[in-house]
Amino acid sequence: MRLDGPVEGRLEAWLCEHVEGFRGPARAEKFPGGQSNPTYRLDAESGSYVLRRKPPGKLLKSAHAVDREYRVISALMDTDVPVADPLALCEDDDVIGSMFYVMAYRKGRVFWDPSLPDFSCEERGAVYDEMNRVLAALHSVDVEAVGLSDFGRPGNYFARQVSRWSRQYRDSETGALPDMDELMSWVEANVPEDDGQVSLVHGDYRIDNLIFAPDTPRVIAVVDWELATLGHPHSDLAYQCMQWRLPHAGGLRGLAGLDRKALGIPDEAAYVARYCERRGISGIDHWPFCLAFSFFRIAAILQGVKKRALDGNGSNPEQGLEMGKLIPIIAGTALDLIEDDPQP
Repeated sequence: MRLDGPVEGRLEAWLCEHVEGFRGPARAEKFPGGQSNPTYRLDAESGSYVLRRKPPGKLLKSAHAVDREYRVISALMDTDVPVADPLALCEDDDVIGSMFYVMAYRKGRVFWDPSLPDFSCEERGAVYDEMNRVLAALHSVDVEAVGLSDFGRPGNYFARQVSRWSRQYRDSETGALPDMDELMSWVEANVPEDDGQVSLVHGDYRIDNLIFAPDTPRVIAVVDWELATLGHPHSDLAYQCMQWRLPHAGGLRGLAGLDRKALGIPDEAAYVARYCERRGISGIDHWPFCLAFSFFRIAAILQGVKKRALDGNGSNPEQGLEMGKLIPIIAGTALDLIEDDPQP
């Protein structure tokens, strides 16, 4: 079922029945970017909404779980983690061809370039401090109190994730990449022992998955919760800190090679220290492993994006193929990291 343009009868009838106050007619427009769950802005007589759906076609097992996304943003509504209001979940594939949910539209700013070129040094520093604050708040959520104590499996999070993404990578592999094979072997061999730390983790925490207020450096919604689970909080921190090590050019939008001090952007060490201060911890154990794991995981995710694009069921196939070209760069960057600091 095509969503762009006027909303068709089945969907509009469902919205009228399940979204309080909804009044049509409505039009849908797909948001640009994004390679996971197709996301649309719905403009209706009653206001604007966001619809997020599973993509059509054959999907990897456990991927694109929009029902899990809906559950987690519902649980976070009354916490210090800002989210868009969840409005309704549809598990009936017959309405638009796949499961979807609807949430409130948050009018704000999304920053695609982490160097924030149009900002002053002071403004950049404030944006990065706010990202840090929200991440620390997320990892401080009492998962039992918000009803998410069963949102992930028990046991060593890193071991489970390495197994999962190794399997996902092999299932979506489209050609031999020796650097990925070497990186995968390293992370599999260097998983640290479980230290018992568990929190809600976002799984894809980065600047362009945050909506900032129109006129202040304040996050008004964290979005794209597809990979959220119970896991090790340091995985989210390391995932975000990849940005400091990736090149700025070539589609990766990293911070490596930029004069971060001149830009007013904290270096990795300062960002990690501020996070630790906010969480009341002394430091991060196994930091090189956490970083290498994050590089491996994002490379495996991008391989899935590339495979969906080649199979014809990607959210943005042309962009997906371009993103697939980044996998060797990401794997190579991780191997350089391991060589420089091999202690897991």
